[in-house]
Amino acid sequence: MDRPISVLGVPMDLGADRRGVDMGPSAIRYAGLADELEELGFDCVDRGDLQVPRPEQRDPDADEPAGGRAKYLGETRDVCTRLATRVGDVVGRGSFPLVLGGDHSIAIGTVTGVARTRETGVLWFDAHGDFNTPETSPSGNVHGMPLAALLGNGSFAASEWANSANVPEENVALVGLRDVDPTERPAIVDSDVTAFTMSDIDHRGITDVVEEAISVATDGVDNLHVSLDLDWFDPTEAPGVGTPVRGGVSYREAHAAMERVAAPEVPLTSMELAEVNPILDEHNRTAELAVEMAASALGKRVL
Repeated sequence: MDRPISVLGVPMDLGADRRGVDMGPSAIRYAGLADELEELGFDCVDRGDLQVPRPEQRDPDADEPAGGRAKYLGETRDVCTRLATRVGDVVGRGSFPLVLGGDHSIAIGTVTGVARTRETGVLWFDAHGDFNTPETSPSGNVHGMPLAALLGNGSFAASEWANSANVPEENVALVGLRDVDPTERPAIVDSDVTAFTMSDIDHRGITDVVEEAISVATDGVDNLHVSLDLDWFDPTEAPGVGTPVRGGVSYREAHAAMERVAAPEVPLTSMELAEVNPILDEHNRTAELAVEMAASALGKRVL
């Protein structure tokens, strides 16, 4: 890839109950992101952070949809709408958007901005399905809803700010699921989304699973977006995440997956890193992993 990289930070923690992921963009930068990308030969421009309102200043239930619950939905809509515009501008200038979160609700804005003007497949690395809607979510936390929002599920069907990206379900692949809510399971199974659990990775190996996931996500489209939630890792590797779940991928499996994403025939055109929580981290280990994942996805190799 010879395009310049534009880094956008979204210090968002409105989508979850646990505080701290708003410091994720700063932690990832501090872990040496710019230096790593420049060592790979990229022209890297940091375009700063979007302004995000503080939860203490807002009513979480002020904009709930009828028949469901989605905390800080109005604020999330505002941030994601502005993020989509910024990402769209980056894409329009011919740059590669690298978005730093923040909780995973930011994916609504990132994917909308990327896919608004071009057909894009989505590769979603996550422990969770993110397939809840305001009607099914047990918590009302929007960071458990971004994929459902992008696909227009539930009350999101009437939310143009969330589902205007027009990403086909057939071009969405989830990799590494291991913590799925009971209400999400039938929704994922009944959809045209392709989902790979950690059991699939155990049985088939990470490379085989990721190769199939890439094939699914890029079938008939010329662009690929990678959304990486750091809770995809096992907590022993990445302790500083918003919602840790035991049994995730190992350090080497994750690098192998990102190295496959970086293969010359894969049309990687955008990426985001989400759910780094420095408050829960150990010596910024999780932010450093985020930097390493970005570098591997963008072509870094041992030799």
